[in-house]
Amino acid sequence: MSPLPGAELVRSSVQLYRYLLRCCRRLPPGPIRQHYRHTIRQSFKVHADEDDPERIQQIIKRAIEDADWVMNK
Repeated sequence: MSPLPGAELVRSSVQLYRYLLRCCRRLPPGPIRQHYRHTIRQSFKVHADEDDPERIQQIIKRAIEDADWVMNK
């Protein structure tokens, strides 16, 4: 089960970024939401220079799995 509908449609880093920020909107307001928004932004910056399509797909898959875990805890 994915945190939001449409996880299977995420194919690019920009789509992933927007998807994860939409997931954050479902978290309770306050420090938890701010923490995850900050983490998403930092991860996006760290991986911005990634150009291997296979590695990008691995990152996307892992990020969606992690978002699922966060949303279900």
